[in-house]
Amino acid sequence: MRATQEDFDKVRGDAGAVGCAQIQRLWGALPDWGWCPGPPQVLQVVREQITRTLSLKPTSLELFKTRVNALNYSEILKLRQTERLHQEETLAVPVLELRERLKPELVELIRQQRLLHLCKGTLFRKISSRRRQDKLWYCRLSPNHKVLHYGDVEEGVHSPPIESLPEKIPVVDMKMLLMGKECPHMKEKSSGKQNKVSTSHPALRRGPCTLPSPAFCLWTDGLNVLLGKEMTSERTQTDLDVLLSMELKLRLLDLENISIPDTPPPVPKPPSNLNFCYDFSHTEQ
Repeated sequence: MRATQEDFDKVRGDAGAVGCAQIQRLWGALPDWGWCPGPPQVLQVVREQITRTLSLKPTSLELFKTRVNALNYSEILKLRQTERLHQEETLAVPVLELRERLKPELVELIRQQRLLHLCKGTLFRKISSRRRQDKLWYCRLSPNHKVLHYGDVEEGVHSPPIESLPEKIPVVDMKMLLMGKECPHMKEKSSGKQNKVSTSHPALRRGPCTLPSPAFCLWTDGLNVLLGKEMTSERTQTDLDVLLSMELKLRLLDLENISIPDTPPPVPKPPSNLNFCYDFSHTEQ
């Protein structure tokens, strides 16, 4: 039985419907992984989901749909990292052990960068009940990392001095960081695809505010650092991968084009005697 043009059109239409459903699903799920992307990034992930699934040659539309749904964003990140390591030939056991030894130092470097960003401060746009974004406020962390200073600012003010921000929040009073659907204002009413941050401290519940995706990741990471928790944004994993790759390349620069064994060479047996050792007790004549 030969397939007709109508059959091909039907398959394309069904596959397109699966793709559209994935776009909607990912658009809402990606912020839960600490990443708030734009349309091009979402389309790139969906394209990769479909391409990787088609490479497995599913035999039916239902199997195609099941495998696409199973290939979520976290799985794609793992596949990307594994493929990148294979390309860089950094999967040898000694190299992997070196990666693990380097990680704590580089994670601490990222933590310090996030805190420096909070100390620099960011301009926020508040969303009113009528969905207007006409009010601005600025928030920055004190140099000793103990107090968050914030206050309303006028349009055109980009980096007000910390003394001009009247409101203060001690970091010790902050209990947790709420994002996405966990925020109180998100539970009251769904408000689109904006990136929103909230904490359990009452003083920060000033209504919804918007942040661009990079600043959103930096602030959520920085607040998690202040709370003594792990940085969970996608930006952190990306930065860590870049730093690890650069550091490994520098460390292994002298081993270029040299095969690295998976296991260390065996330690030779000790010699039968040590008569070959130099005796420093005798002075030369």
